[in-house]
Amino acid sequence: MQPCRLDSLDAFAAVVRCGGFRAAAAERGVSSSALSQTVASLEKALGIRLLNRTTRSVFPTEAGERLLERLAPALGEIRQAVADLDQLRENPSGTVRINAPGPAADHILCPLAFGFMQAYPEVRVEIVSDAAIVDIVAGGFDAGVRFGRQVEKDMIAVPLGPPLRYAIVASPGYLARRGTPATPHDLVRHDCIRRRFPGGSLATWRFAKDGEAIDLTPQGRLTLGSAHQEMQAALAGQGIAHVFEDYVGECLERGDLVEVLRDWGPELPCWFLYYPNRRHTGAAMRAFLDHLRAYDWGRKAAGRPLAGP
Repeated sequence: MQPCRLDSLDAFAAVVRCGGFRAAAAERGVSSSALSQTVASLEKALGIRLLNRTTRSVFPTEAGERLLERLAPALGEIRQAVADLDQLRENPSGTVRINAPGPAADHILCPLAFGFMQAYPEVRVEIVSDAAIVDIVAGGFDAGVRFGRQVEKDMIAVPLGPPLRYAIVASPGYLARRGTPATPHDLVRHDCIRRRFPGGSLATWRFAKDGEAIDLTPQGRLTLGSAHQEMQAALAGQGIAHVFEDYVGECLERGDLVEVLRDWGPELPCWFLYYPNRRHTGAAMRAFLDHLRAYDWGRKAAGRPLAGP
């Protein structure tokens, strides 16, 4: 038996369902002769007649009836599967998976997702916090979040949130014991709380003022793996921490931490959400991108909640 095409089987079922070639051809938008040729080719491939044709009617042979008995449920499942894809394409539903570093997930992506999920209750969101550079396509993610310089050129990148800024902070008790650094060069005499990335490298602290730029790898007895841990260590008086200011805003307002070297802190680019350059994007991801683009980031800068657009 020769291989047969799925569309040929569907054409045969349509002829039986419609009671003839003319009605089936009109339903499918093809000519009667083309449809007749398709069914004839199917019969040739199977090596058996499926339809008895007269000048007035068309009806299945015993072989055609047996085939149709098994074929109709299968074709129905296929049509339902395609309809489900139409639902995903047209109506936001399903899951949006995003890979993002902890700071972006904590202060930008999670609050943004909360408002998005309120607007689209049929969409599920999965955010995986990961500081490593990953292949989002191989990892099964719809999108990732990184700094602009870390985004691959074959990706579409969308600005995510306002510009960023690091804060250099310590507890009042630590500064009372060890003194307050006046310039980044003074940090060599302090216990700096270091950050090691998943790949093994240590975070570099960058400073800039009046045209002078300084990069230094901090020295200290304590090395940690997350901004939350660094903040907790600073609150415990273990040294000077280097974290995004979003983490420590409330601590600074309460006086639990003190910011130093503020005039040396350069403004950084914003985060970028990036996703593959594909022509066909699901409705859930399209809706998330629309939600992102419509969001008023000035509201976050003013301290108002990130509930939605």
